[in-house]
Amino acid sequence: MQAHHYRRIAVTIAATLGVFAGGTIGFRELLHEQWHAALYRTIVTATLTGLDTTPSGPGAEFLTIALALCGVALFGYLAAQAVEAVAREVTGEGRRSKRRGRMIEQLSDHFIICGFGRVGRRAAEEFAASGQPFVVLDFNPDALQAARDLDVLWFEGRGAEDDSLTRAGIDRAKGLLASADSDSENVYITLSARARRPDMTIVARASDAEAERKLQLAGANRVVQPYSAAGTEMAKLALKPQVAAFLEIVSSHAGPDMRFEEILVTRECHQAGRTIRDLRIRSTTGAVVVALRKPDGRFDTTPNPDISIEVGDTLIAIGTEPELRALEDLFAPREPVAG
Repeated sequence: MQAHHYRRIAVTIAATLGVFAGGTIGFRELLHEQWHAALYRTIVTATLTGLDTTPSGPGAEFLTIALALCGVALFGYLAAQAVEAVAREVTGEGRRSKRRGRMIEQLSDHFIICGFGRVGRRAAEEFAASGQPFVVLDFNPDALQAARDLDVLWFEGRGAEDDSLTRAGIDRAKGLLASADSDSENVYITLSARARRPDMTIVARASDAEAERKLQLAGANRVVQPYSAAGTEMAKLALKPQVAAFLEIVSSHAGPDMRFEEILVTRECHQAGRTIRDLRIRSTTGAVVVALRKPDGRFDTTPNPDISIEVGDTLIAIGTEPELRALEDLFAPREPVAG
């Protein structure tokens, strides 16, 4: 909303300056007055405070009428904005907007969803189910109304604009989703976000392979093609329905039981250097390590129990929420020892 009001203020100021400039030049040319006298006549006429003297000549008279009408229009517009502002305060919208802004300012390690169409809303459902904080950034009235209906944090603006990204907390964010309906908009969003945060995870939506290539060049870590993914999912359901059903359960945070989790092994983790067998992960936590992603990007699927878990590895595990929480505790950084 704030961005919308700023645009209205800018338009009002530009229109006022345009009227004053046009009137001053017009009176200067028609009446051959000095610049200051022409400006004075323009301001007096446009602000409806009266006429200093009756202008001579039809041209000056028509200009005076035009300035007076412009003044009426400007003051009417300003009055309408004032009434709307008062109405917003009375209905509580102003207070809600300020409170929402304060909540966004307090967010950290959150995700920014740029584009709240069907893809963005589905991502928001997953974030909400997993307890991951996020904020929606969009300028479409229908998208913003959907965010209001779902009672999620939102901010009116464009993901391609640095000011909007700043207000959405990009400097404190964990990642960003470029999920607008337009490929070009997603490219601009990705470029703006990557320039601001070279280290941030960016997942973008693409309509085809060409758009995917451009988004990768723009800096997206991962690119999703919804239509292609939907076709692949339909084929899986037809060919291997039980496998597809299992993956649906474990890949959705809204699922009641099993889900996947990834855990990065850091230098502070005292379990680094030990094997899966030594750690007895399955019997200790109940979770199962189904893959290891090495620092160079290689995946070791169904890792051998005797493989060493090194710093920089990422564990891909499956289990219930309590089991995965126990696994996270197992690989949590060691507490500093007092000297």
